[in-house]
Amino acid sequence: MITRMSSLFLRTLRDDPADAEVPSHKLLVRAGYIRRAAPGVYSWLPLGLRVLRNVEKVVREEMAAIGAQEISLPALLPREAYEASGRWEEFGNSLFRLKDRKGQDYLLGPTHEELFTSLVKGEYNSYKDFPVTLYQIQNKYRDEERPRAGILRGREFIMKDSYSFTMDDEGLEQAYQAHRRAYQAVFDRLGVEYAICAATSGAMGGSASEEFLAISPNGEDTFVRATDGDYAANVEAVVTPHPQEREVDGLPEATVYETPDAPTMDSLVQWARTEGITVDGREVQLTDTLKCLLVKVTEPGGEPELTGVLLPGDREADMKRLEASLEPATVELADDKDFAANPFLAKGYVGPRGLADNDVRVLADPRIVTGTSWITGADKANHHVVNMVAGRDFTPDGYVEAANVREGDEAPEGMGTLTLERGIEIGHIFQLGRKYTEAFDVQILDVNGKR
Repeated sequence: MITRMSSLFLRTLRDDPADAEVPSHKLLVRAGYIRRAAPGVYSWLPLGLRVLRNVEKVVREEMAAIGAQEISLPALLPREAYEASGRWEEFGNSLFRLKDRKGQDYLLGPTHEELFTSLVKGEYNSYKDFPVTLYQIQNKYRDEERPRAGILRGREFIMKDSYSFTMDDEGLEQAYQAHRRAYQAVFDRLGVEYAICAATSGAMGGSASEEFLAISPNGEDTFVRATDGDYAANVEAVVTPHPQEREVDGLPEATVYETPDAPTMDSLVQWARTEGITVDGREVQLTDTLKCLLVKVTEPGGEPELTGVLLPGDREADMKRLEASLEPATVELADDKDFAANPFLAKGYVGPRGLADNDVRVLADPRIVTGTSWITGADKANHHVVNMVAGRDFTPDGYVEAANVREGDEAPEGMGTLTLERGIEIGHIFQLGRKYTEAFDVQILDVNGKR
């Protein structure tokens, strides 16, 4: 239907909206495509809705091309389904939770794995019914702490979510690749410049996970590419190459020094150089120091657990990488109350030995392998330990990706170095495996009539 400009519901703006930070937000509002209704909540006006419907049309055509069937599930969902999968707690504060007049718990759906699985369980019970792929295009809701950038990070947004159900792992792989091709076809048709990046699964669960990022300097996601290969990954999924382990025999003994003028890593290096301390016969560098970050890790439904995270002194902590490594647990920095409650913690001088002696879990950066020697806190104010050797003087309880990724870092598998770019998440595919079918006890009769 043709709409005359004289009757089109449209009002353009001369100036940028005061709350707009990125070009897309400014242009969509000024051109009369969207209007803000509340923080992170937007109305689509006629011109914007036409564009949106055209995008949906492309998506529907490519989903049909892989045999997917469209359905529509409710956005208002019962608590029980998400209790069964464990995600009522896992999603934490990002869920919109509410009660009806009878006091029953509900949520506004952030994603619909539970409902799709329940639906298939109720309708299908034989191997003859499979494979099947179902999808929907529907509003989703997440209580973003800081909604920003217009429709790029909102509390209500429109998403296409698709779910395949197959009888075996081979079918899972085929369905995964079919969706991968469909997404590529969608973005190619829309003319979007994008990268396919290895990613973490987060609260979705499962194993394999890839993210489609539209390359943009205004994107919230940082991703990396290798200079000598096709490797690309979301920064949270970057795996740090670890050095070779070394023999600990013959290494210098750990020695405690008084360091009254070394409260920072840089000043610690300067102190070591002034004192003539060397590492492997060379001058001490920041990479020879070891910092200990204290955090509180809370598993879903559990209590906060004090945890030490060891990082090389030349690296800053990347909380998003740390949180991704420990999901579905949540992570927050320890505060003054935690130090006051644990007298063995010497703020600014915490070391791995003191944590281990007091049964505090210690997680380490992958670079901190057996035989590496460090200068670190001695668990006493104004004191540090020189030649603290991993695997001899302390042993981490596990390893974690928590250090920031930098331009020029070594790429995996000898593919050169890493470059950093920014992008906007426009698609994400997961191999969820049996996470949800097991949670909902989906039992199917196989060719032999066994469940």
